[in-house]
Amino acid sequence: MDYSALLTLHGIKPTANRIVVAKALATAMRPLSLSELERLIGTIDKSNIFRALTLFREQHLVHAIEDGDGLRYELCHSHDHHHDDDQHPHFHCEHCHRTFCLDNTEIPPIPIPDGYQMHSANYIVRGICPECSKKGVKGLRGSERA
Repeated sequence: MDYSALLTLHGIKPTANRIVVAKALATAMRPLSLSELERLIGTIDKSNIFRALTLFREQHLVHAIEDGDGLRYELCHSHDHHHDDDQHPHFHCEHCHRTFCLDNTEIPPIPIPDGYQMHSANYIVRGICPECSKKGVKGLRGSERA
């Protein structure tokens, strides 16, 4: 993938740090927190990563997901910097605390009352991911949740 061209497509001036952050998000294959990005990249401090993510959000290159454990960031599949057409649900594992995209799953239609204007939706499914399930981790139900 040409990360310089991707940044330019979204109206972002390609710099070395921005290219590294975009590449880290693209290769992660799942939404990442700021701390996860900092650990993954290792060569850029948290404040520079955060500045890149802020610019990426403004230009619709990434979107943020609130998964109950904090914000996670992922590359948008949108094709320009004017809007984010990347609406899909996410799955948050209650054991390993990772969040995954459910790209091929549609968000059910949400009827919005007259007068409201929806700009985005944050749809999170919580449970146990396949990797944790293979390890024998059982999900918590109802009153067992903390």
